[in-house]
Amino acid sequence: MVTIDNEARMQVRYPFEIDNMAQHYITTNLYYGFTSPSLWVLEKNYYYLLRNSVVKDFDHKYRYKPSYMSYDEYAVVNLDYLLMYVNNIFCAEEFDLSTVIVPSLNAIVTMCQDKFPVLDNSQLERVNW
Repeated sequence: MVTIDNEARMQVRYPFEIDNMAQHYITTNLYYGFTSPSLWVLEKNYYYLLRNSVVKDFDHKYRYKPSYMSYDEYAVVNLDYLLMYVNNIFCAEEFDLSTVIVPSLNAIVTMCQDKFPVLDNSQLERVNW
């Protein structure tokens, strides 16, 4: 049985967790990663995602529920804001379309690998906190 707790534990291991696209910094006492995704990663790969997408008729059971569509398309809810981004939707209350653009999972994984080929400490910035 899939519960929110189980899904949260599984999300930590996903290679396409967009929230992991945060900018990383070294602080004086520990390694810190900001939790906001780097928008430039999404912008840089926007046309790649569009090219590797399909356009589907919008099923009204997903009206205002991009996380439900994310779950049905990718078996995870954490790609809901990616669906909103590629469809130029700014909040869930606007998620009411006639057609919807759905990027392929392969394209999403490739986009995430583009951001994280190898984490090199020399590229991290230092802040004094």
